[in-house]
Parts: sequence; C-alpha cells; structure tokens
Amino acid sequence: MDPELPASSPAMSTAGGTDGAPERRLVFAFYLTGHGFGHATRAIEVVRHLIAAGHEVHVSTAVPEFVFTAELRSPGLHVRKVLLDCGAVQSDPLTVDPLASLEKYHQTAVVPRESILRTEAEWLRSVKADLVVSDVVPVVCRAAADAGIRSVCIGNFSWDSIYAEYIMAAGYPHRSIVWQIAEDYSNCETLLRLPGYCPMPAFRDVTDVPLVVRGLRKSRSEVRKDLGIAESTKVVIFNFGGQPAGWKLKQEWLPDGWICLVCGASDSQEVPPNFIKLEKDTYTPDVMAASDCMLGKIGYGTASEALAYKLPFVFVRRDYFNEEPFLRNLLEHHQSSIEMIRRDFLAGHWKPYLLRALTLQPSYDGPTNGGQVAARILQDIAVGKKCASDKFNGARRLQDAIVLGYQLQRTPGKDVGIPDWYSLNGTEIGAHPIIENTEKIKTAESCCEDFEILHGDLQGLTDTMAFLKSLSGLTGNELKDSEVQSRERTAASVLFDWEREIYVARAPGRLDVMGGIADYSGSLVLQMPLREACHVAVQRNHPSKQKLWKHVQARQLENTGVVPVVQIVSFGSELSNRAPTFDMDLSDFMDGDKPISYEKAREFFCQDPSQKWAAYVSGTILILMTELGVQFTDSMSILVSSAVPEGKGVSSSASVEVATMSAIAAAYGLNITPRDLALLCQKVENHVVGAPCGVMDQMASACGEANKLLAMVCQFWCSLQK
Repeated sequence: MDPELPASSPAMSTAGGTDGAPERRLVFAFYLTGHGFGHATRAIEVVRHLIAAGHEVHVSTAVPEFVFTAELRSPGLHVRKVLLDCGAVQSDPLTVDPLASLEKYHQTAVVPRESILRTEAEWLRSVKADLVVSDVVPVVCRAAADAGIRSVCIGNFSWDSIYAEYIMAAGYPHRSIVWQIAEDYSNCETLLRLPGYCPMPAFRDVTDVPLVVRGLRKSRSEVRKDLGIAESTKVVIFNFGGQPAGWKLKQEWLPDGWICLVCGASDSQEVPPNFIKLEKDTYTPDVMAASDCMLGKIGYGTASEALAYKLPFVFVRRDYFNEEPFLRNLLEHHQSSIEMIRRDFLAGHWKPYLLRALTLQPSYDGPTNGGQVAARILQDIAVGKKCASDKFNGARRLQDAIVLGYQLQRTPGKDVGIPDWYSLNGTEIGAHPIIENTEKIKTAESCCEDFEILHGDLQGLTDTMAFLKSLSGLTGNELKDSEVQSRERTAASVLFDWEREIYVARAPGRLDVMGGIADYSGSLVLQMPLREACHVAVQRNHPSKQKLWKHVQARQLENTGVVPVVQIVSFGSELSNRAPTFDMDLSDFMDGDKPISYEKAREFFCQDPSQKWAAYVSGTILILMTELGVQFTDSMSILVSSAVPEGKGVSSSASVEVATMSAIAAAYGLNITPRDLALLCQKVENHVVGAPCGVMDQMASACGEANKLLAMVCQFWCSLQK
C-alpha cells in the first residue's frame, strides 16, 4: 500500500496478495464524464481500492484536481485535466436544457472527434495503460479500441439513452449523436452496472455491482459536536449543489427547533440563524449520516448514500434529468423518499414534507461495497480474465431496447418515462390502475357493485365500466401494507369522500379522416371519435369537509385557514414522468374580486414543468370563471384517467379538457351545449395552456358520435379569431 494513502481507507488487497489480486502493478486509465462532482465521488471509491492494491491510476477529468487529491494522497494517482464530453447542461439546479446539452456535446465531442481519438489513443499507449475505465464517456471506448486496449464502463445510465430523449424534445437535427454514442459503447468489453440503472442496450455484456458509497470518517455524535448541534435537535441537510443567487432561505421555512445544514453556499450568501453554511471541504457523507433527513435533488451520489445511511430523502424533481425516474423508483422501493412539489419548495412550504420524512422507515439493507467489488473486477479484466457477465444478457438487452424504443415514441417535449413492467428485481412497483382486459368485464353490475348510479347511463361502454371498477379498487384499499403502491394510487385513495356523489364524464380521442390541421384555414374537415377515451371523476365538497393531503393542510394552516382548494390526481403519471398530483387554492385564480388574466395563469402553470399538465385540467375552472362568470366556493377533487395515446395526433389533450369540463359542469349543474363546451375547451388550450390549436379536436371529442363522421367547416372559428 502506498504510504500516503489515508489510513482510514479500506484496502481490498495488496499486490502479490492471496485473495486473487494480480501479481504485478497495473496501470488504469480512468475517464470521467462532464464536470459532475457526483461522477468524481463515485470514481474516487473505485480508484481508492485500486490504489490500495498497489496499482497506478491516471484520472482524466474536467473536475478540479483537489477533489481527488483531498481524499487520495498517493504517488500512484495522477490527475489529468481533460474534457471529452459535456454531460447535461443545466440552466439552473432544477432544469436541464436539452438543446443546449446536445449543442454543447456537438462542439465538445463531435467536431473535434478525430483529434480526440488520435490524441487519446497516443496518450493511452504512452502511459502503458492495461485497462481503460470510463464513467460512460463514449468516445474513449473507441479510443481504447484504436489503441488496442480493453475498456470497461461503470454507471447507472448511458448517454445514448439520455440524449435520445433530448433529441425527441428539442434537437432532432442532432439525432446522429445517439447512433455514434451507441457505436462507441459497442467497443466496450463490459458494463459494470450500478443499482438504479436506466436501460442501456448498447452494451454487449453487463455485470451488476452493489452500490458505490463513500465510507464514514466520523460518528454522528462527533459531527454534531463539531457543528455545535445537540443530539436531540432535528437536522435537515440542504443538498442542491451550487445555489443560484435568487434562492433566499428563510427562518420560518423550518419546523420549530430544526437546523438546516447548507451545502454549496457561496461565501456571500446570507442565511438565517437556524441555517448553517457548511465549509467547502466538508465531507458530505459524515454530515448526511448525522442528519435526520435530506432535502435536495436526486443524483446517483445522493441517492446511493441516502440509501446506505438510511436517510429519508425529500427531493425536488429536475426537468429532463432522465436518470431520475429510475433512481426515484429505487428510493421509493426502499421507502426512503418523498417528493416535494417545486412550488412548495420555492415558496418555503417545507414543514409538512420534513415532518413527513421523519415517519419514513428506510429499508435498504443491501451491500454498499460497490467500489471494492468493481475494483476487483477491473483488476481481473486488466490481466486478461473473462468477467462473469449477466446470464440473461440477451433478454436484458432486448428489454432495454424495448424500453428505449418506448421512450423515443413518446411525445416530443415530455420527460423520459418508465413502463410499469420495467421495475426493480422483476417485481411490480405499481400497476396502471385501469383494467385494460375488457373480456374480464361481464356485466355493468359486476363492475359497479360498490357504487349506486344515480344519474346517467353507462351506454354499455366497457372502458367506463373499467374506470368505475378502478374507483372501487381505491375504496377497498386492496393492496396489502407490505405491497408497494404507486404514488398516484396512494393519492387517489384519499381523494374522495366515498359517501358523497362523484360525477364521471367520458370524452373520446378523435381520428382525422380528412382535413388534418386545415381547421386553421377554415376548410372542411372530417373527424371520427375513437374507442380510446379519457375519464374524469369530479367531487365537490365544502372546504371545511374536504379531505386534504398533508402538505395542503399545512399550507392552509400557515396561510389563511380553510379555503376552497382543487386537488387533482392523474393516472398514468408513472409512465410519463409527470408529477402524479397537483393542488392549488382556488384563490390563486383570483385577482381581487376578478379572475386572474390568462397570461398570469400561463405563468402560474409554467412554474413547475412536471406539473404543467394540470393547466389542461384546472384551466377549465378558470375558463368557466372568466367566460361564464361561474363562482366556485366549494373545494374540488378531480381524478383523470386517459387511454388516449399522447403525442400521436389523436387529441389526447382535447379529450382531457372536454371530459374535465363536462364533469365539472355536471357537478355544478351548468347546462352547456356540446358546441359551446368545445369552444370553451379550445380557450383552455389557447389561453391557459398557450397552445395555438384550432377547434377541430374539441368539437370532435364533444360532438362526435360513434361510427359516424363529423363534418366541420371552421370558417366561423377563423372569423372569431380575426
């Protein structure tokens, strides 16, 4: 062992040892992706064990050298400044910019590609590398092959799957990037796959390794003593990386008696007396283990260490951080996390989430020695041993390819989604609540036995029967406590008062037979309603009797007391990475004694992109207030379940708007003709959502009849717009 390596570093083996370690000193070339500190901390644990075994490691990275030398002091470690890819470009700590990421990658890795390949192959030969190890940097896999050196990747995601979604969202001209990255990865001998992984079909062989986690240096009591915090004090660690100047932390955001430890604060940032700024060189794992919960954003480092130290994790969703859904599922599977709505985070409504975090019982008890396991495998590969790969490689690659293909077929602009069958350990995390096998539905009575239909007719529609059956499943609390419910089912199960009336409306998608988007020009169009439809259930309650989610209760107590609220659950959110719930005070729609402007409404819904979908639903309320003068004094619970495919040109958004407004109109006794309802729903999409659509979609959904063509001449609509 090199004498300058910290004594606290656990050595896995030494050169010439008896535990299977190689007899000679090996040279490893380790490449890290982008500028991310999370990748560096993960790599450090692997490098630590390689150094401890007496080997030489050359790290090529854009991360500052001190990040490595502060933890590893050894003549066997060499840090080289180089940037071969850009990772993901963030516009702020909570938002990834897809187009900027693709353009930056193009400039960083595509334009200078030939120079990179030539330079890196020459450098690898010059250091006599035995093995190239990449934290999923694509181009070095090809450079290693050009130099005749074997290569291995370590990670829980790959850039082909991440960038593929960016291309669908914003950068279609950059589509060749994905194919080039996948081809580069094909030169890699094997992937050491970490828990919480995304689909990675480009790799031929896969070996799973445990969590890579940094070890502790101090005990909980030692850390608290150093910080001057009593053992009985509740502590939350605030971990968002570097913070923008606009984030102003306030004393009243914490529960009484709590302390918040702030990571990444600038020297000039001022914090309230119940917040403590941590030093730049603070060893984060020690502080995490000494805290009672963590508030931050999900990345591999924070997720793995939260699991390892059984630290409840309150997270705020990041836009287009496409590995997040998989890490989030890992955390939720082990009962380690809850999501804080971004609006509540920015507004300082932290208390209910932090208090809820204390009730979690993190259950991860798996191995955390991934650094040691990975280092041993790397040594074996470096001396020519064949790594024992996943025996289900063929099936795994096919499954990953199917999932990736599923993602690429999603709506442009939507974040990555996870099909419900792609889950942890082959077990189901949460099934879609809609019963799709209609052959099992024999009679309306068998499906609706838990409900009494007071008004209306099922019309023999099997999907409506299935929707009612899904509602009855919520009333019975069918899942056992030991089973894991999806977040949307958990929220929906407490949404309604099952003793009171619930109004259900159905609105179909539509098939374009002739005309397309010609409604913009006032042309004749022919449309037909689809079998696939959206169902919306609405219940109104007096504000004092409304069943409220815990964070809504806390917000009302902090603010003005009991006021009318809207609470919405969207089934299918797990498949599209949108937030499954949305809530707001109806007073948010008021400016004095008048409804707010449509411009302000658009700004309101754009605050959190993961909840922007709620504009299609709650926007109907604002339209009714503004256009018809309807006054809503009751609270409202809304459940949305749509089988209309998103982004396929079959009016998924129009069906949501029409079904929602129809259900609300029924609940409040509003008599709106189908034609007028369609025009009002178009205003939702034009003015609240901000999409300049014609009226064809809403008319087809509201006025269409089964097995009949609906002919429309949209000149009247065009004249209205003029």
